[in-house]
Amino acid sequence: MQVISTEEAESNLTRFLASVEAGEEFVIARGQKLVAKLVPFAAKPSDARPKVGEMISPPFEVPTAALAPLTLDELKHWEQ
Repeated sequence: MQVISTEEAESNLTRFLASVEAGEEFVIARGQKLVAKLVPFAAKPSDARPKVGEMISPPFEVPTAALAPLTLDELKHWEQ
């Protein structure tokens, strides 16, 4: 990783950005103090929210037994 001065970063930013796009990394220093790191930006795909209507998992299927009518015993239980 190459260390560059703030003056170099200011005067050659376009060149450094092209190098960063190619995968290089740079540390920007003010005098002897390291102050910043210039690295390629990588968006995290897991942070993306699904679009409206987009399916993110298979649809849930309701079992037919869940929609079956209640038996007489079950109805009596609910009437109490």
